[in-house]
Amino acid sequence: MMFKQTLFVLVMATPMVGCHSVKTPPAEAPDKLREFQARATRFHSVVSVPVFETSVEQIAATVRQTIADGNIALDRIGRLTPAEVTFSNTFVALDDLNFRLSGVADRFGLIQQTSLSAAIRDAATDASKKLSEWAVSIDYREDVYTALKAFAATHPQFGGEDRKLFQETLRDYRRAGLALPKAQRDAVEQLRKELTGLETDYDNNVTKAEKTVRFTRKQLAGVPEDFLAQIKSGDEYQVKANITWHYLTLMDNCSVEETRKQFLLEHDNLARETNLPLLQTILTKRDALAKKLGYPSYADFVIEPKMAKNGATATRFLEDLQAGLQPKFAEELEQFRQLKVKETGDTGARLYVWDWRYFSNQLKKEKYHVDAEQLRVYFPYQRVLEGMFAIYQRIFGLKFERLDPPYKWVSDLQLYAVSDALTGEPMGLFYLDMFPRAGKYNHFAMFPLIEGKRFADGTYQRPVMSMICNFPAPTKDHPSLMSHDDVETIFHEFGHAMHGVLTRAKYTRFAGTSVAQDFVEAPSQMLENWAWDKSVLDTFAADYRNPAKKIPAEILTQLKASRLATEGTRYRRQLSFGIMDLALHTQISGANADTALALSNQKLGEVFLPMLPDTAFIAYFGHIIGYGGGYYGYAWADAIAADMATVFEKSPGGYFDQNAGMKLRKEIYEVGDSRDVSESIEKFLGRPRSLEPFLKRIGVN
Repeated sequence: MMFKQTLFVLVMATPMVGCHSVKTPPAEAPDKLREFQARATRFHSVVSVPVFETSVEQIAATVRQTIADGNIALDRIGRLTPAEVTFSNTFVALDDLNFRLSGVADRFGLIQQTSLSAAIRDAATDASKKLSEWAVSIDYREDVYTALKAFAATHPQFGGEDRKLFQETLRDYRRAGLALPKAQRDAVEQLRKELTGLETDYDNNVTKAEKTVRFTRKQLAGVPEDFLAQIKSGDEYQVKANITWHYLTLMDNCSVEETRKQFLLEHDNLARETNLPLLQTILTKRDALAKKLGYPSYADFVIEPKMAKNGATATRFLEDLQAGLQPKFAEELEQFRQLKVKETGDTGARLYVWDWRYFSNQLKKEKYHVDAEQLRVYFPYQRVLEGMFAIYQRIFGLKFERLDPPYKWVSDLQLYAVSDALTGEPMGLFYLDMFPRAGKYNHFAMFPLIEGKRFADGTYQRPVMSMICNFPAPTKDHPSLMSHDDVETIFHEFGHAMHGVLTRAKYTRFAGTSVAQDFVEAPSQMLENWAWDKSVLDTFAADYRNPAKKIPAEILTQLKASRLATEGTRYRRQLSFGIMDLALHTQISGANADTALALSNQKLGEVFLPMLPDTAFIAYFGHIIGYGGGYYGYAWADAIAADMATVFEKSPGGYFDQNAGMKLRKEIYEVGDSRDVSESIEKFLGRPRSLEPFLKRIGVN
């Protein structure tokens, strides 16, 4: 998943890197970091380290200074006369401002999701809202827009990335409502400002939501002993509904149906009280915004600049997949139901939404002899990390070096430098914050901190990324042991990090992962395939108690078979999220906002399984904010990812093929959004796109 703070919601639709985040590290910065930075200068590059605010006062001061500096830059553009305007002092100047601001936004986004201090997290949240609201006003600076139009009136003749910046900036001013009469334009601006604060609050409530559910040992029958040892507190066991791996461990393994039902009830009501009222208001304002801008729905508005182009295309894509999966989905559910009949002795047993994970896992164990929990011994976190690094370094021609971070927001934070293996050119930095803790973002995502940018003097700002994950923490008895799903996840998220670090896009707007949202997941989803290849796994996956013991080939064969056997269920659930998201953003308005929860549960139930009554899964579904109207993009990108994976599969070196890896680096990662992504995809494939590899992977004939 990509997590981006977006300030210029329309005109500058990419995240922004900040004036405070591109400081030279203090003199006491470790020698290896200083050497890395010095080496960058020999390649006409700049490597900067974010300097994080560590007090409420520093955060407030940064906001004030950022807004003041931004206004000065905007005033400079706004004062230009028609005779003075150039591409450099108008369109490029806005991208320069985007660069200076985005690190502040991205840094605050990271602070509010990772700081150990609740006061600092709250201050960063408030600061993000202030900065976002001010940033909306940038789109409505008529003096700036006048300067841009004055340059456009010169009918400039240029191509490539310059022309793309020119065209898309003007397009986004139109999307901001600059062509509307002033009263309507003012109303659009006000709606957008209100939405930024509401959306920040929604996200923050998801992160803050906590629920500890207490069970007896009997109520947790089937749950692995190792997990129980970690959650035992006196005579009871405390399971946290907001910790992803806690949730999955219980739902996958607990044989007590009432426990699964109770725990799902608690999980699907996280953030209910705070976020349901916000959801209704957000959907109402999003719909009003789209209608004022002349779009049939918010989904149509949001999807216009993406690959799908409109809500109807996205909806049709998902509904076609839903129909195609129906036979396989029905067959899988019946297999799960028969397992429930066998376990309960009730020939009329029904399968419920709290059952599917457990019986999917039981099917894998009984029919395919795959026990996900038993596989953990092959995936100690550090070996997986080092093995993944070796693979990425090999296929992309890179070298990773661990550095001492000048500043740590948590004690086990790690920092790595990335260089080109052949030339030694510094490419950027990435942080790793990998284990759960109170108050931390509770899923898995890559957070950008500094994006790429070519300066006027020709030097290039190299990016800085951060991976924020929640893998099982090590215990006193054994190291952190990952599930196979976790291995897929780390390969995926690190793919985002590489996409961000390896960029060579000229403008921040197009750097790294700043591509169409329905494509951004594709390169990372493709890299999940590495976790299913025996030759790849053998390079790092080994029993931590006996490293000579690798995963037997027959287990991996059965693991693949079990994946295909349950893929209809897994993917119908994924489709349910996208269809629900599109329904909310095409059908909900101010007139029926109070039906948003009922509609979300209805769509989820129609496409997947009926939701547990009196639950509000949508209130804890953070994607409704960052991907609002665009969650279909996961499936859309999955289709592209499966096709892209065939380039490696058909190469002489398979998933280790360096030529294929360098092609991915050159044609996808480096260019970012500096050209149309459809062109980049076809250049990587060497042919037009095909849907067949994806349909085959999910079991659709």
